[in-house]
Amino acid sequence: MPIWKIYAATAIVSALMVGAPNAHAQGAQPDDIVGTWQGETVKLEFFKAGPEYNARILWGSRIVESDGTTFKQDTLNPDPALRARSLKGITNVTGLTYQNGEWTGGTLYDGSSGRTVSGKAEIVDGKLHLRGYMGISLMGQTMILQRVAAVPAPQPAKQTTSKK
Repeated sequence: MPIWKIYAATAIVSALMVGAPNAHAQGAQPDDIVGTWQGETVKLEFFKAGPEYNARILWGSRIVESDGTTFKQDTLNPDPALRARSLKGITNVTGLTYQNGEWTGGTLYDGSSGRTVSGKAEIVDGKLHLRGYMGISLMGQTMILQRVAAVPAPQPAKQTTSKK
């Protein structure tokens, strides 16, 4: 198949995807992304920073040593000044803004490769779809994450008074 036909088909599919409403994501509210989300290989904590949403990495199978708990250093970071830092807790999703049921315009940093890509997210059927891509969203990869239930804070022990 000639390359121009592939590009034409890709453009048509992209236009249809952009123009089609996503009924699953339309019900999302801006702060629905806030909280802890976990997938097979990563655990992220999303938080609001002004008008934007960011996430810090709590755990990732590719950024911990073979013991599964010790975090690697950011040795592949393009900024030499950051290469000695631990990957534990770094903010690796930045600049997402909410619009029309999805969070767009952000960047995702992959500490295991040192690359930063464009990113967007949406919640579909209660799951967070976090997509990283270079150029157009169609050419990327999506991670599907489940919300981690919040652990209730421990309640202080009730004081009992004993009568003598």
